Amino acid sequence: MMVNGKLDWYSPEHRGVLPLSRFHVSRRLQRVLRKGLFRTTVNQQFQSVITGCAARLGNTGNWIDQEIIDSYLRLHNAGFAHSIEVWHGNNLAGGLYGVSLRGAFFGESMFHNSTDASKVALCKLVDRLQHREYQLLDIQWLTSHLARFGAIEIPRQHYLGLLVNAMKSDCKFV
Repeated sequence: MMVNGKLDWYSPEHRGVLPLSRFHVSRRLQRVLRKGLFRTTVNQQFQSVITGCAARLGNTGNWIDQEIIDSYLRLHNAGFAHSIEVWHGNNLAGGLYGVSLRGAFFGESMFHNSTDASKVALCKLVDRLQHREYQLLDIQWLTSHLARFGAIEIPRQHYLGLLVNAMKSDCKFV
């Protein structure tokens, strides 16, 4: 995390991950996906996605200030930060962004303006990671929302082992 121009590193006792092999999509969301109400793109509107995440109501998006946005835009321009955009017609309905490094994807934030749009973004992200043989989807911390998709919390030592293994892969997000 960047604070006053200083990069701080946090290694919590427990970390949230979404094991790609355990990903679960509810029947209702499967119907939404089959209906084709949304279309998705990759890296087409990165700045709009991170801005949408920053604008979320409550304090969940408030940590994404201009310094964070600028930092992630630089990571995006360097090919490390990526976004999944979800469209309803010509309107950006939701999306997510994160950082890809070798066989790991570090999810940062997601947002939605339309019901189910962020869930669709997560489904498309997991599908992309599975097809590209990623080893790790780091979600930072477990939420009840992500637990419904199969996310779990693991101890630091287990996480570090998964991370070491993921760094042995050479996956490409795009």
